[in-house]
Amino acid sequence: MTTTTHPETTISADQALPAVHITREFNAPVEAVFRAHVEQDLVAKWLGPRGLTMRVDRWDASTGGAYGYVHSQGDEEYRFFGSFHEVRPNERIVQTFTYEGFPDSVSLETLTFEDLGGGRTRIRSTSMFETKDARDMMLASGMETGVVEGYEQLDDLLAEA
Repeated sequence: MTTTTHPETTISADQALPAVHITREFNAPVEAVFRAHVEQDLVAKWLGPRGLTMRVDRWDASTGGAYGYVHSQGDEEYRFFGSFHEVRPNERIVQTFTYEGFPDSVSLETLTFEDLGGGRTRIRSTSMFETKDARDMMLASGMETGVVEGYEQLDDLLAEA
């Protein structure tokens, strides 16, 4: 059994803008962390909270591409979809994100990958929502648990490589 320590995930709501900022470091090279964000089979292994199964219905992680997936647990399903505005290998992903439970709300997410040297990577994410109310609803929905547990599962996946 492999034991993986999990670095801290920092999640903060911007006080001036309807935005959420996330910062996280990984003990893996930037190429491996980026690959885990764009390859469908890898994404399905780590994205989202523990205990949910992920089914990918559509996945084209390229500039102009799109995605759609379902997280499920028992009879409950949570559907998400969006489009990739820009995918720049090992540097940046810009995408939209919509949870079908809040169909009138779409966020724009910018994720950057920073090579820290020594086989370590820092990612920074900013999610811009239409309103502060939409941002606060997403934060109250359990987003933090999904992000933290997802990144812990990504740590485990990267440790296996």
